[in-house]
Amino acid sequence: MVKPGNLLRAAGRFAAHLSLLPLLLVSGPASAQDAGISTSQSVVGQIFDKIEPVTESGLHGFFQLLDNQPIAYVLLALALGTLIGKLSFKTISLGSTAGTLLVGVVLSMIAEAAYGITYSIPGILSSFMLLLFMYALGLKVGPQFFSGLRKGGLAFVGIGVIVWVLNWVICYFGAKLVGLAPGYATGLISGSYTITAILGVGQGAMASGAYVPPEGMTVEEVGANMAAAYAISYVLSTVGIILLIRYLPRIFGYDAAADAKLAEAEYTGGAIHPVPGAPGALTMSASPYDLRAFNVTHDRFLGRNISELAADFPHVPILRVVRDHKIVELSSDPVIAAGDIVTVRSDVHDLILEEGELIGPESDDLLARNVPLEVADVHIGSHAVSGKTIAELESHGTGGIEVQALFRAGNELPLGPNSDVRFGDVLRLTGPDAAIKAAAKQLGGHAILPTMKSEVLYLALAMLVGYLVGIVTVTVSGIPFALGTSAGVIMAGVGVSYFRSRNPNFGGPVHEGARSFLQDFGLNAFVAVLSANVGPKVISALGGDTIMWLALIGVAGALIPPLVAFWVGVKVFGLNSIISDGATTGGRNSTPGLNAIMEESKSSVAAVPYPVSYALTTVLALIGGYFSMILL
Repeated sequence: MVKPGNLLRAAGRFAAHLSLLPLLLVSGPASAQDAGISTSQSVVGQIFDKIEPVTESGLHGFFQLLDNQPIAYVLLALALGTLIGKLSFKTISLGSTAGTLLVGVVLSMIAEAAYGITYSIPGILSSFMLLLFMYALGLKVGPQFFSGLRKGGLAFVGIGVIVWVLNWVICYFGAKLVGLAPGYATGLISGSYTITAILGVGQGAMASGAYVPPEGMTVEEVGANMAAAYAISYVLSTVGIILLIRYLPRIFGYDAAADAKLAEAEYTGGAIHPVPGAPGALTMSASPYDLRAFNVTHDRFLGRNISELAADFPHVPILRVVRDHKIVELSSDPVIAAGDIVTVRSDVHDLILEEGELIGPESDDLLARNVPLEVADVHIGSHAVSGKTIAELESHGTGGIEVQALFRAGNELPLGPNSDVRFGDVLRLTGPDAAIKAAAKQLGGHAILPTMKSEVLYLALAMLVGYLVGIVTVTVSGIPFALGTSAGVIMAGVGVSYFRSRNPNFGGPVHEGARSFLQDFGLNAFVAVLSANVGPKVISALGGDTIMWLALIGVAGALIPPLVAFWVGVKVFGLNSIISDGATTGGRNSTPGLNAIMEESKSSVAAVPYPVSYALTTVLALIGGYFSMILL
């Protein structure tokens, strides 16, 4: 009987020979022909060598292929997880992150249980993807972070402490109450909190002699108990916390999307424009200014040059002159002649009601109307203009430029004719490219225009600094303390966006599509790799009554503290439901949970309190993990 794999390989070789048939008919020496056939056979053969195990071994070959090609595993988990995450039942859905985790764990558990294949993907891939997510998130929330810290810093700290205390009490005393062996409590705290470093702290306590196993138990057995408890509670708590955080506002009767809009208005101070350097900052928005083209017929315009007309009509600047279907160069200061078409930009009300009477009938000439407009941020670097009002700056002739927004120290200010401009402020201007650059020169800065270029330099440097800060460790009484690389990198993103809000020359702005891709892909790829490595540990932990207690205590330690902390945040501290949810997921150290509430609320404002409670509870959780060992 012909095996499928041999049949596929034969078909591949036959196809390769057919593809070379025209070459054989016209080619020269036989040696050259043989070399070509050999090369083609080699390439096609390599392809079918990869497919043959699957065709011959069925599902076993499929799971073996995923083990040999971990990138294929990650991409499959991402694709299936995203599809499953989109499915909803009565408006409830997993979301892409929980879906990816679920698919990944199921694949890795089937491979381990059915075929004895243990997936193990290098952790550096998942770590790097998580850091990309954290940096992209920091860029998004940076301008709001410090205002959020001022508004609710103590509340964020309180929520974090509540989550940590309740988690420790439930896991430690729960393990004691049901009589679990040494090591299980620390593993439950680590898994339910999804902080792997707690396991390291527990191992360190044993290595240093701070904890000595009871007689009849070895250090290895205690370590195995920690790993088993970690694996079971980690998977259950990760999926559970994503769903809980996503629907916490709904559970308590709040509308996530509506509350997110209220929170955005509160934390931006009513600003309607993104701050300089932020995603979407240089997007052209609605404006009362418009471009119109007119056939010149009135005597007040005929026979006069551009500079004279600019002095007489500063609010109706001429941006283009079309004569005999050709564009006239404005730098030569041309004289307007009968039959010319002029393009002006001004307030629509003035253009419609006044300028038609003043200049002549309107024209639909495409050449005259096709004047590209840009939006740019300009940092005020000239002391000569400091203190002048918007009206005073416009009185010199705007050249078709509109002041769209005014920012000071990263905050948007009310804009009006009497708004004063100071050194260090940022003006957002719209208008023709040449006019914006000329205005920027007068203001002592240069125009920051929209760009599709990547900013790998700033991304790499900022992430490197954040990473290095995160790995700095201080050991106190045998307990290692560190900010953590995730917290370090998100603060690097916050710092970059903070500086850009004050001076857009500091790189950027990041295109929102690119930032959003880094955020979504980074987190979900991290979860996919994580699921491959956790699945086999779950299999090894199965068996006996112990698993039931591990599951119950782990889920309770993961879900009850956030539920209580959210209620306290809303009812006691008076926080907006989305802000309370963000502080809660930070206190729970759940990055996937943060992504879930951002998806549900259609806003990133939940990330404002996240770094505060996240950084605090990262340190507290390590302390708690250490004491859960030495108090056994």
